[in-house]
Amino acid sequence: MTAVYLLVGVLMLVGLLGSFLPIIPGTPLILLGALVYGVFTDFQTVGYGRLLVLVVISALAYVLDFTAGALGAKKFGGSRWAALGALLGALVGVFFGPLGLILGPITGSVLAELVHSRRLDESLRSAFGTVVGMLLGTVAKLSLAVTMICLFLWWIWQG
Repeated sequence: MTAVYLLVGVLMLVGLLGSFLPIIPGTPLILLGALVYGVFTDFQTVGYGRLLVLVVISALAYVLDFTAGALGAKKFGGSRWAALGALLGALVGVFFGPLGLILGPITGSVLAELVHSRRLDESLRSAFGTVVGMLLGTVAKLSLAVTMICLFLWWIWQG
């Protein structure tokens, strides 16, 4: 059973790191750790309902991850085009690794705003908003990852 605890701990720790490192799937690893614990304890402490709570939090983290840049672009004065460009850039960026995940939304918002407004200043403002949104999204994702781990530990402690 010690090996299971060690595996769960490693999955949760790496998941926590993954909440701000773009190459590691953070919240899914935390969820996997909880699932491993559930399997090896016959789902007595961490049952299906609690796992569902973690699934919902993990899904929310991923939605935030993909939309934060678009929301930031819009908030800083970008058009709907800039927000859509940031969102599409995030989706395309997935295929280009960590650098693509960072540069995709920024490039998408700039290009879309340039096509829409033909003004460099507006495009750069939407790019700045995209960066701010991505940073805030990372903070939110980290908060959700910590919440998942705290819930898991609380459930274990409560028995």
